[in-house]
This record gives sequence, structure tokens and C-alpha cells, in this order.
Amino acid sequence: MAGAKRILVGEIGRPHGVRGLVRLRSFTADPAAIAAYGPLTDESGTRQFRVTLKGDGLAEIEGVSDRDAAARLTGTRLYVERDRLPPPEEPEEFYCADLIGLVAETASGEKLGRVRAVEDYGGGPFLVLDGAPGGGERLVPFTRAAVPVVDLAAGRIVVEPPAEIEVRPEDAA
Repeated sequence: MAGAKRILVGEIGRPHGVRGLVRLRSFTADPAAIAAYGPLTDESGTRQFRVTLKGDGLAEIEGVSDRDAAARLTGTRLYVERDRLPPPEEPEEFYCADLIGLVAETASGEKLGRVRAVEDYGGGPFLVLDGAPGGGERLVPFTRAAVPVVDLAAGRIVVEPPAEIEVRPEDAA
């Protein structure tokens, strides 16, 4: 399916033993759910992986039968098409990937750009906004205080930049 959103659900870690088992880091709410989504793909979408969980964070990858083959997969990120994931359970829940492409604006309607990415390097998630008038990239903490409204149906988020983030009129116009 061309253009389908894909969600990062896990990453293949280092090999375990000599028979091709790998450590598997699952990013799903239920770590065991990663194996239930069917074949997973790599970042390019060209390679498919069928995963069988073996317990204690270990997994078997179909077609991988020795340590060397397992080692070559170390660091491979695993993706699934968005439409194969269950819908969010709560009304205000969503997948971070659903935010990509939403218009970011202030409460008064001033455009701040579009969400290009949701990143998290350990200090909490933040939104990367692109396309603001004046160019450049803007980073916004993804907290309820800074982003009080996420309206997927309308394709927008409302951003209330923290006081330490200056929004100049020429950037918002």
C-alpha cells in the first residue's frame, strides 16, 4: 500500500546464543503484541520479518538460524502499517505518528508550521515543526500545557509556546 503510514514498533538487538535468537526491544504497550501484527518490515519497507517471541526479551526471526545472520540484523528497526494496529482505547489517545502532518497554530489561529516529527531523547517528547513563515524548524515540548489541543479530525494542534520560547510576529504571520 503506497503512502501508508508505518509505525516503529520495535528494534532487533544483539544476538543471543549460536542458533540465531536475538534480543528484541518492543515499543508496543504490551511487549508481546509485537509478534501479533504479522510480518514486520525494516525502515525502507523492503524486507519483511516474521517474529516469534521466546520469552525474556528473546525472539526468533524466521529464516535466521545462526549467530552471524542474527548479528547482521542488530539495530534493524521494525515497522508495521498503521492500519494494522488497534484503535486507541481512550477518546484523547492517539498514536504519535498520527500527529505527523498536522497544522500547528496558536489559540488565536496564527500558523506555526506543520508537525514533521515527534522525537524523544529521554527528556520527554517534543514536536518538530517545519514550514513556519520565516523558515527554519521549531521544537515544542509535547505536554498538555504546551499543546492543549490535538484535533485529529480537523488536522490541527493548538500550541501555547512556553514563555521561554519566543514567537516573533514575523515568524507567526
